[in-house]
Amino acid sequence: MVEQGRGTGEFFSHQALFYRDDASYLAGTVPFILDGLARREPVAVAVPPVRLRQIDDALGSARDRVRLLDMVEIGRNPGRLIPAVLHAFADEHDGRVRVIGEPVWPGRSEEEYAACVQHEAMVNLSFEGRDATFLCPYDVATLSDSVVADAEATHSGLVDTAGARPSPAYAPEAAYERYNLPLSAPDDAFSVPFDLETLSKARHVATEFAQRAGFEGDRLHDVALAVGEVCANSVEHGGGAGVLAVWPQRDGIVCEVTDRGQPTDRLAGRKPATAYQTGGRGLLLVNQVADLVRTHVGPEGLTTQIYLRP
Repeated sequence: MVEQGRGTGEFFSHQALFYRDDASYLAGTVPFILDGLARREPVAVAVPPVRLRQIDDALGSARDRVRLLDMVEIGRNPGRLIPAVLHAFADEHDGRVRVIGEPVWPGRSEEEYAACVQHEAMVNLSFEGRDATFLCPYDVATLSDSVVADAEATHSGLVDTAGARPSPAYAPEAAYERYNLPLSAPDDAFSVPFDLETLSKARHVATEFAQRAGFEGDRLHDVALAVGEVCANSVEHGGGAGVLAVWPQRDGIVCEVTDRGQPTDRLAGRKPATAYQTGGRGLLLVNQVADLVRTHVGPEGLTTQIYLRP
């Protein structure tokens, strides 16, 4: 396998590593890490726990110079990865950084997977012009052909046992739009309209529903924060009003907010807050406390679904 690094010579390199077994996984990731360390580039690795242990064992004493992160924990909601993991790491350092990130693995739900594709697409926009090299492993032995095709669309470079090459299917904007899927609440969801005067009522409805579903303490505050911020955004940017719907979902709840907004900034909620920023933190906070956030922008407006677990 050839060395992966500067890619096509651009400041930012975003490559997908296609692996089929443990050997090809380690052959693609460990040299990438060691090469970065040899170049004195800070390196972070965010992958599922099984893969994290394999990399940790393979690195030996070099593990102490690498930031190892559990992707299942930090990346449960893909919407928080860009600001809280990727930018947080890159912004700590001067010069080029390297990151291995594996947000897609077998067992992701359909809702989570859609958010993963949009995350991978938005990484390119968020880091355009930055000094960073990202490598994203994909288990092509178990993931479907459609997942592989999405990886080819969201990564400008591809790496496998044959070496590194540009992706001929690279089209991140098209991939993002492909997963701008319609969202809807079930017929038996509890719904309440809201406007500026009734924002507190919407928050109360959501927290009361969450409490009955087993939420307590700080998680109840998280529900109030997430719903309050999204509903306030509807009032300010979505036509002055909206509708909140809540329902149980597997081991938690879903809160859906619909309004007439037509947002154009796809990085909303994914931009790190600056030290001097006085506003615009709402959607960023929502991504931090939610287990998953899905959005759909259509002709009639914006739908936001917030998945929360106790």
